[in-house]
Order: sequence, then C-alpha cells, then structure tokens
Amino acid sequence: MRIVRHSERPELWDRIPEVFAGVVPEYNLHGDINETHWNRLFEEFSDYQFMLYDEERDDVLGAGRSLPRTWDGTPGDLGAGLDESIDAAYRAHDAGVKPTALVALGVEVAPAHQGRSLSKALLTQMTDMARADGLPHLIVPVRPIWKHRYPLVPIERYASWTRADGEPFDPWIRTQVRLGGRVAASVEKSSRITGTVAEWESWTGMAFPEDGEYVFPEGLSTLRVDRAADRASYWEPGVWITFDLREPGPAEPPRS
Repeated sequence: MRIVRHSERPELWDRIPEVFAGVVPEYNLHGDINETHWNRLFEEFSDYQFMLYDEERDDVLGAGRSLPRTWDGTPGDLGAGLDESIDAAYRAHDAGVKPTALVALGVEVAPAHQGRSLSKALLTQMTDMARADGLPHLIVPVRPIWKHRYPLVPIERYASWTRADGEPFDPWIRTQVRLGGRVAASVEKSSRITGTVAEWESWTGMAFPEDGEYVFPEGLSTLRVDRAADRASYWEPGVWITFDLREPGPAEPPRS
C-alpha cells in the first residue's frame, strides 16, 4: 500500500463513484456546500486529497480529503462545523492568510476493505501531511457513525456518552481519541443539505406526505419538509475532534 495524492494520479479519482458506493448515504452526496466548493478542492488543493492505493493489485482502498485553514487553538474558533470550515478555508486562502491547521473533510474506506484499520492509516497520513507543512493542528468535524441510531438525541449529549471502560461510545470518535484526538466541541449544524421533496424521497426511499419533521434512514437528526415550498432541509450535526501535533504523534496504525 502507498499514499497517492490527487496531484500525482488524478485519474484514480474517477473510480470514486464505483469503489466507494454505499460508504455514505446518498443524501450526503448532495450537500449545499458542494455546489460552490467541490471543484476547487481538486483544482487548487490537489496535494491535500489522497488515496490509499494497492499498486500491485491496482486497487483503491481508501481516500482522504482535507484543506488547510486558520484556527487559534480554542474551541470557540472551530466554528459551526464542516460547511463553515470549508468556506473559511477558501476565504483565508483567497486573502493570502497563512493557515495554522489542517481540517479533515472526509476519511473513507472502500466497503471491500473495511475492518482492516485503514481509517487509522488515513488519519495518520493527515497528521503527517500537517506536520510536513508546519501546521500544529489537525481538526476533524466528525460525522459520528452510530448517531443515526439516536436521531432525536442532541449531539452534545450523544458525544458525551461513554462505554463501561470510559472510552467514547461512538466507534469513529473512539478511534480518533485512541489516536490522540480530543473531543473539543459538538455542533448541531455542521453540514446543510437541501432539496426538493421529490429529491429527498429519492435519496431516502421514503414518502413525505405532509409538512413536518421526519426521522429518516441513516439521518443523524430530523428532516424538515415544507411541501408548499417544495423544499426539504436537513442540518447534519457533528463533533469536533482536535489533534495537537506539537505533542507526540498518534499511535502507528496496524499494518495490513
């Protein structure tokens, strides 16, 4: 396995729709922020987008997406979550402001290779990239992977849940804490996804017969439907995990 940046092998990213099908729910592919910022991610920050690649088998195992941004090291300066962080990163870049952190936008393992601790390898690559650029922090607006089981529980309460051994309840939060991350903040409005009622019915496989709030498959919170306006809107919550890279680095990930 080796790390391949988008700037080195951009054609590998053409495989994303097929290789990563089902990794995230369909609705997550239609975030409002994508319409204005997705292409810039690969055009202007291609060195920060990478894949874990098995060269011998010509197989894409996982992918990581990230952006440099400013952060003063305090929870209050993290912002509302994923969307706000992407927007802030571009504004700082356009203004020529020197970044102080790397923000993770996505850490995804192909379904065929899940269960091999590859997410740890992808996270470790991000910390290595940040250190190489002299950035003292990696910050991650986490999408907790078990939150969809508890869509009515406020994210702040969910993020505070622990197991009997004291470790975080959510497996994805737990993985990052084990690697040296700290739970810094929880946000109710990390990423916004809006669409027509028909689009949301297609994305979820549900019907929304009347106005109101709906629990839906894989949703971390509820969907607000306004049939008169033909609009459905959803705010995905998130949990901020921060890594202080001035401290000893995270544990070395298991080798596959």
